[in-house]
Amino acid sequence: MAYVTLPAHTAVYAPYTVIDKSRQGVLRDEADKVAALAGLTDLEMARILNMSDRNLHRIKPQDRLSRDASERLLLLTNLLQHGLAVFDEDAQTLADWLHAPIRELNAQSPLQLLDTTTGFGLVDDVLGRIEHGIVG
Repeated sequence: MAYVTLPAHTAVYAPYTVIDKSRQGVLRDEADKVAALAGLTDLEMARILNMSDRNLHRIKPQDRLSRDASERLLLLTNLLQHGLAVFDEDAQTLADWLHAPIRELNAQSPLQLLDTTTGFGLVDDVLGRIEHGIVG
């Protein structure tokens, strides 16, 4: 599976930027770029974006995602950037971690929790604890 990194100019989105960009709608093409950060499949991305994979495939690359899907995509971007920073830019380690059950997450994988905004927060909290050397 191929992994990519975002260009250096891409920053982690601040909360008000997430709100503004969500309201405008993010281009569908961005979902593929974000998925490539950690090798996420179309099915995994559709689940995170709260849509069926069939609906995700119907959206043209130049079309904008809904407000809800855009917000989730931006939150995922932030989360993956945080994860890459924590795992020293090692996309494979991040991908493995996203798919592995974690005790702190009630024995669920981080990926399983990304279907809710609360799950994004919980997963980001675990990354923060790893980053600061706090073992749960």
